[in-house]
Amino acid sequence: MSTSAGTLIREWRQRRRLSQLELANRAEVSTRHLSWIETGRSRPTSTMVVRLCDQLEVPLREQNQVLLAAGHAPSHPERALGDPSMAEVNRALEAILAAHHPYPALVVDRRWDLVAANDALYALLAGVDADLLEPPVNVIRLSLHPRGLGGRIANLDEWRAHLAERLHREHAATADPFLAELYDEVTAGGIAPVDSAALVVPLQLRTEDGEVLTFISTTTVFGTPREVTLSELAIEAFYPADEQTRRLLG
Repeated sequence: MSTSAGTLIREWRQRRRLSQLELANRAEVSTRHLSWIETGRSRPTSTMVVRLCDQLEVPLREQNQVLLAAGHAPSHPERALGDPSMAEVNRALEAILAAHHPYPALVVDRRWDLVAANDALYALLAGVDADLLEPPVNVIRLSLHPRGLGGRIANLDEWRAHLAERLHREHAATADPFLAELYDEVTAGGIAPVDSAALVVPLQLRTEDGEVLTFISTTTVFGTPREVTLSELAIEAFYPADEQTRRLLG
């Protein structure tokens, strides 16, 4: 049996730890009307669904699910990156990746599957087991697997803890069950405490020559997406964190 729109809205409200009164005030509706929507006594219009979802910061993919449950058509299109309408998006991604050379950068989707990367990133994957590079390439699994980058990350415990924290936050934001499964995989062997005094968690990667490259990273997303695929893309860019890394890659 499918879940009703009211139940989905209530679950998202509870996930965001808001009372009915708090959500009603934010969405500028009466508490009584919101209660009727959540209990199924009132069928929300598509405008009301989007208004409530926006206040609850429900991701676009899940907003479409609530709209469908309420008997409305999805309001947020979902297109493949290869669709002609996404040409300018692809050009923007290509420009960002190319401009970041000689430092590694990659694009991932919501589930951390690799979408694109620059040559500097692929150069760091030399020696990785070919099976791990078969699409779809999950970047989390690739980075932690002993036959992936896991055997070369000098601060593996620290990096694993960082990725676990990211996955925990992203699952809280999206409620994507795949991210929960990935979090369980990453934390299965336990998580070491992270040095809370550090400014950032670096990635320390050994090269085939025995040198250690140390990176800090940034995450970039599109600012005003109204399309599902675009809303789920993130650009992970790595910058040298010391002079040795800058010299080796420069």
